[in-house]
Amino acid sequence: MKNRNYIKTAAAVAAAFTISATAGFTMMSGAFGTDNTAYAAEASETSELATSTTQTSELASSELASSLKMVTGGALDTTDLFTDRDLEQTVDLSEAVSCTITDGQTFTITSEGVYVISGTAANASIVVEAGDEDKVQIVLDGVSITNDSIPCIYIKSADKVFVTTTDTDNTLTVIGTFTADGETNTDAVIFSKDDLVLNGTGTLTIKSSDNGVSCKDDLKITGGTINIDCTADALEANDSIRIADGTINIVTDKDALHAENEEDDTVGFVYICGGTLNVKAEDDAIHATTILQIDDGELNLSAHEGLEATWIQVNGGIINIEASDDAINAAYKSAKIAPTFEINDGYITIVMGSGDTDAVDSNGNLILAGGTLDITAQSPFDYDGSLEQTGCTLIVNGQETSTVSNQMMGGMGNMGGKGGRW
Repeated sequence: MKNRNYIKTAAAVAAAFTISATAGFTMMSGAFGTDNTAYAAEASETSELATSTTQTSELASSELASSLKMVTGGALDTTDLFTDRDLEQTVDLSEAVSCTITDGQTFTITSEGVYVISGTAANASIVVEAGDEDKVQIVLDGVSITNDSIPCIYIKSADKVFVTTTDTDNTLTVIGTFTADGETNTDAVIFSKDDLVLNGTGTLTIKSSDNGVSCKDDLKITGGTINIDCTADALEANDSIRIADGTINIVTDKDALHAENEEDDTVGFVYICGGTLNVKAEDDAIHATTILQIDDGELNLSAHEGLEATWIQVNGGIINIEASDDAINAAYKSAKIAPTFEINDGYITIVMGSGDTDAVDSNGNLILAGGTLDITAQSPFDYDGSLEQTGCTLIVNGQETSTVSNQMMGGMGNMGGKGGRW
């Protein structure tokens, strides 16, 4: 895990709040002939971001960067969540290495560069085994890979890997039981041990008998169309999941987005500031250990539970949730933060199933400061801490109201406000 600070420290909580979250290739099995020539391609990444004094921060350079609605002063420090290169949707191919993948081949990338992959293959894999400082860009240009038991893309080592689609349709599929790589349980169609960025101008369709995309560091999505149909988590990461743009369509038997490190409850946040997310999930639509912050975007979620994290902060966007349990659940996922649901802006529509279900359930505090909550439910609110109601338009079962009725009848009393436990 790389050492970064994104969630605000206890000292800063009074004003807001921060958390410690922080090429060449070789050919194997005769994949691309008998010449094991190594190629190098230069690739650079601009990490400097412009600082904005306005409420909405602006990242310099790309067209997408200038359009992002990233709220400053929120639960997360958003100033460097995306680099300029993360947000670029096209690639300079002037020094790229182009290859056509074929059946049964392992295409291994060992150094920094841009690699354009095309072709149709069965039981083939793209493996990245580069240096710790290397940034590798895999450009999918009309690729279709179907495997029985191994990831289609396996990132063993690198500083960061970009998987970028051209204006083409690309399909990655694993149909059988995944085979472990030694002690590594490679249980996803795209499996990465390091930072991973998904972007581009085309379509990437992932079909999996287990997880769709698994990242052991930070996972970012900044563009393209991504379709995932899987039996386990569609998008999972240890440290964070960050979405700036793109259209993401997910059907899963488990969680759609899942950010968690089982050994460290100070990491595992989800941040969304754009794009469209359409989800049908048997469990959680979005699950984070620490913070779930939504600044913008359109989310259409049908799940057992819609949004689940310790601190859920909504600062914008359009969110539609259909849930059979809690639509919004601020729960004790991290011991470092008090459970809190907070809405400052945006429009949330919730339609609940019948029975003992809560539209908004906070094991701690409830902050209604702005935006709109439009709830259809037998139990609109259930909170155990304190209520801070300074704004927010409330519509409950079709009627606008200023009354927040608590299913827990006051619950456990004042939990001491958001944050401040770091």
